[in-house]
Amino acid sequence: MSPLTPPLSRRLDGLQSSAIRDLLKLTVRPDIIGLAGGLPDEQLMPRDRIALAAESALADRSRLQYTESAGWRPLREVLTVRESARLGRDVPIEEVFVTHGSQQALSLLAEVLLDPGALVVVEDPAYVGALQVFRAAQARIVAVPLDAEGMRVDVLAELLAGGERPAVVHTVSNFHNPRGVTLSPERRAELANLAQRYGFWVIEDDPYGELWFEEPSPRPVATYSPNVIRLSSSSKILAPTLRTGWMVAPDAVCRAVELLKQGADLCGSALTQQITAELLAETEWLDAHVDKVRRAYGERAQALVGALRERFGDRVVSTDATGGMFVWVDFTDGTDTVDLLPRALEHGVAYVPGSAFAVASGNRASMRLCFTTSDAVTLAEAVDRLGRALGD
Repeated sequence: MSPLTPPLSRRLDGLQSSAIRDLLKLTVRPDIIGLAGGLPDEQLMPRDRIALAAESALADRSRLQYTESAGWRPLREVLTVRESARLGRDVPIEEVFVTHGSQQALSLLAEVLLDPGALVVVEDPAYVGALQVFRAAQARIVAVPLDAEGMRVDVLAELLAGGERPAVVHTVSNFHNPRGVTLSPERRAELANLAQRYGFWVIEDDPYGELWFEEPSPRPVATYSPNVIRLSSSSKILAPTLRTGWMVAPDAVCRAVELLKQGADLCGSALTQQITAELLAETEWLDAHVDKVRRAYGERAQALVGALRERFGDRVVSTDATGGMFVWVDFTDGTDTVDLLPRALEHGVAYVPGSAFAVASGNRASMRLCFTTSDAVTLAEAVDRLGRALGD
């Protein structure tokens, strides 16, 4: 008798691996210029300062223990100061919850806020990590488009007027991944008003808000309504390896997330949370460090956008990249970026086709480019290789 293979959960039906993660496996060759990843530049990460903070944390053996499920309290205290300044109000420590990167917060929130079949509204193109989370939660996903001012809140209002009732609306409010745009102040206020009028949650995903190049990001959506849950992270300003993200949410939401986190991993890493707390608390050092990152990324963004427009002219429309890590490119001549990708790899350059960010289908004439890990000369070469792949 043949042994029976036990089944897996049906919630895996229809789930797919991230197209971006799969693409990165193909682009590790040193001859390929990688514009596909969403990685910060490791050369700009404060390795030596992290090492000093780690040494300080390890000096006390008691700090090697488990910590609270909601996060190491001194880190939460530091975060309350930072978030209070960002939101323009006093944020109580009970409303700050530390997670294993902001992606874990998104995953836990999906369990807390969504029943199977619940409606989630996302942006189109959408953040891939959000799509994976909401699909795993068996949500019904509807997309609203983006333009130069971020989410088309007017389209969301039409959906609501037509009878749709989302449980959650998800937005990457600053320097959108992948689109690169920022939600305007007027639309932030209107989104918050709609959340209160129709009684849904807004998850404001904000890992890039401190990476502005010209002027600071607008006030968070969370300043306008208690129906907004704000997510952020240290990964883009310090280092992803610290895996320290956080959530600012009403106390009832934080306590519900805490119950689930206890079942998932008991607590996060007390060691990396201590390191993060020390670095975030040193505001003078941190401001200088983040300024350095902004300058480097700003120069690279300008170099990439300039090279694209010089090489392709009106054949492409691209974002200006005023912050964050990405440039979104639309081909005006109907170039199919899915079909183009194998030729681009042959010519030694990688990108992510826009279709990877589509909720259903579409965006085949678009691509996302990440400028953070290459200097201006390398970015110009990448654009040149892309041109050769197109036959220019």
